[in-house]
Amino acid sequence: MTNCLFCKITNKEIESEVILENDDFLVFKDIHPKASVHVLIVPKKHIESVDHAGKDEVALLGEIFLTAKEAAKELGVSGGYRLQVNVGRDGGQEIDHIHMHLLADKKGEEVPLK
Repeated sequence: MTNCLFCKITNKEIESEVILENDDFLVFKDIHPKASVHVLIVPKKHIESVDHAGKDEVALLGEIFLTAKEAAKELGVSGGYRLQVNVGRDGGQEIDHIHMHLLADKKGEEVPLK
C-alpha cells in the first residue's frame, strides 16, 4: 500500500520512536498519547482493519498480543496496561492499517484518557 502512513513507518520511510521491532511488527510511540505510556503495535503486513483480516492472518493476530506483552515488559508496565483495537471510522480507527494501542499510566505520571 503506497499511501498508507503505517506502511511508510514500518518500511522506515517515515521516522518514528521505535520501542521494539521483530520480523512481523514494529512498536512505536503514539504521537498523540492518551496515557503516560502509549505505543502502537503495527504489523508490517498491510491489513486494513479487523474486518479485512481472514483465516490467513490468524497467526499474525495471535502474535500481536505476544508482541504487546513483550512491549509492556520493555516499557516497564507489564504489571498493568490496556490493549485497544479500533475498527472502522465509527469505531475510532483513524489509519486504515490494523494496529493495537498499548496504554498505561505509570505511578506519578497520570495522564487522563480523553
